[in-house]
Amino acid sequence: MTDSEDEEGLTYAAAGVDIAESEAATAALVGAAGEFEGDYAGLVDIGEQYLALATDGVGTKLLVAEAVEDYSTVGIDCIAMNVNDLVAQGVEPVAFVDYLAVEEPDDETAEQLGTGLRRGAKQADVALVGGETAVMPDVIRGLDIAGTAAGLAPHDGIFDGRARPGDALVGWPASGIHSNGLTLAREAVTRAHDYTDPFPPAPDRTIAEELLEPTRIYTDVLEPLRTHETHAAAHVTGGGWTNLHRMGAHRYEVTDPFDAQPIFEFVQFEGDVSDEEMHRTFNMGTGFVAALPPADAAAVADGTEDGRVIGEVAEAEGEGVVEIRGLTLD
Repeated sequence: MTDSEDEEGLTYAAAGVDIAESEAATAALVGAAGEFEGDYAGLVDIGEQYLALATDGVGTKLLVAEAVEDYSTVGIDCIAMNVNDLVAQGVEPVAFVDYLAVEEPDDETAEQLGTGLRRGAKQADVALVGGETAVMPDVIRGLDIAGTAAGLAPHDGIFDGRARPGDALVGWPASGIHSNGLTLAREAVTRAHDYTDPFPPAPDRTIAEELLEPTRIYTDVLEPLRTHETHAAAHVTGGGWTNLHRMGAHRYEVTDPFDAQPIFEFVQFEGDVSDEEMHRTFNMGTGFVAALPPADAAAVADGTEDGRVIGEVAEAEGEGVVEIRGLTLD
């Protein structure tokens, strides 16, 4: 890499993850496999209700855990990334099954992963119903963990997934960087730091501890959302704030987002990452968003511990945009 290239601001694509290519590959897989009902989870009609299934993993957050030999929280992330997708669909998670693939078995690592899974299951109020461990030295370097969450919802309990102009947006804060964008974050912070270095805004914690802060689980907001006229919800993960486009082609005017935690400013500074790239990659402080009529939105915000109205939905010309902090994300 030349000196001039080294001084350029990082992007998620340059760090190794191109969101557009990833979405195209996913679309190709879905197209080849057949139709799936549901935006965040697959829905199976089983009579009087839907059985919903969502599957996801932890991603390259595992490489931070590996670097500091601390896997105690990534089980929480694994459950969170799955159950939060079910909540975004209007589904109550009920069970979780994990899949661990390893280069070679290690009891201490497995125990740490199990501890996180138990903590995550307790937070989400779901049953852990077993799992599978595969030893594949010819396929896996280190380990990978993923899982599937199952949930149930009555036919009239599913969010239709489409916001309406005039809706208000309710948001809930993130706990930190959660479990996406770590490829960019790792590239940024390791330019001049080790994971074990003190985190400058909070020197009593390490950089690794900030990056490994577990993903918040949003199952506590489901009941208020299902009690009111929720039109759509978005789990702010890969793609950052562009996830709001999954609620329809509108103009999402986010006027009062939650403050971004210090880890985001640190990543942005160390990687010289643009504001737009940060908001296209990370949650930037807000991890979950729902669209409801204004009166319902106010009631939901008041009925949850830390929810608040953060903006509104307006008519859009064309494919829709998200307007936040002076940025326009199409």
